Amino acid sequence: MAKRIQFSQHGGPEVLQWVDFEPQAPGPQHVSVRNQAVGLNFIDTYFRSGLYAPPSLPSGLGTEGAGVVEAVGEGVEHIKVGDRVAYAVGPLGAYSEVHVLPAANLVKLPDTISFEQAAAVMLKGLTVQYLLRQTYAVQPGQTILFHAAAGGVGSLACQWAKALGVKLIGTVSSAEKAERAKALGAWATIDYSREDVVKRVLELTDGKKCPVVYDGVGQDTWLTSLDCLAPRGLMVSFGNASGAVSGVNLGILAQKGSLYVTRPTLASYANSAANTQAMADELFGMIASGKLTVDIQQRYPLSEAAKAQAELSARRTVGSTVLLP
Repeated sequence: MAKRIQFSQHGGPEVLQWVDFEPQAPGPQHVSVRNQAVGLNFIDTYFRSGLYAPPSLPSGLGTEGAGVVEAVGEGVEHIKVGDRVAYAVGPLGAYSEVHVLPAANLVKLPDTISFEQAAAVMLKGLTVQYLLRQTYAVQPGQTILFHAAAGGVGSLACQWAKALGVKLIGTVSSAEKAERAKALGAWATIDYSREDVVKRVLELTDGKKCPVVYDGVGQDTWLTSLDCLAPRGLMVSFGNASGAVSGVNLGILAQKGSLYVTRPTLASYANSAANTQAMADELFGMIASGKLTVDIQQRYPLSEAAKAQAELSARRTVGSTVLLP
């Protein structure tokens, strides 16, 4: 027997339960991992609330973690028992002492990266990798806008952008978060609680606006983001922290300068073992070089996942949060 977090109905953090369960033996091309640390991410709250639908109920939760391989199924060749591994792509169930998942979703973890670092950085770090290096390959000297710059993804984006010679303008909700984003490498910050984001972007770019906007907030910032884009700019809507963007009128894209929009997901980029390992290797290299610091600000016992999610949803967290089995 092992313990895990599961939910039988959608709702707030209170629907999360700490229960006993019997982990399945890994089938063909699958691996059983004894988790040492688990990542906490906004996407977890989407599945819990019902914004995203799990395959069935009751359901496990979470897609990110790091640990040691306990067993491998038939046909698994690149992973062996005892390997240190990490993962960022489903299936749901990472909020667990033991997680069984496809071997193709695992990456080998260098000894230089701790379990906590990996659990804190895999999903967010691979997200930043595909956003800045693949969805729109930012170039030195460009000025970009990144929402929620002091959050988990934003904190890494500030550092990575600076390392690439990119001027990142980060939106934040307080003076403290502005200071944090600047310390991590943001070129400029905008406190949306007291500043007009579009006006400040115009000022900071001498009226040119940005070639790309990265928006993980969603509904609340959708129109603001479009107004910060230069003609033929790309709107990268990669999250729904404030709710899903819906009812999009394509005519608005024409009116605001023949804009492009994409709604990427990590699973579309980390879509093979080779691609996932290559992305992770670049991420681990950035950490090893000192260009990227994994900032774990909150740690909770896995059994207190509901409390951790409540803090995350209320935006009372900074940096990364890990859950410890």
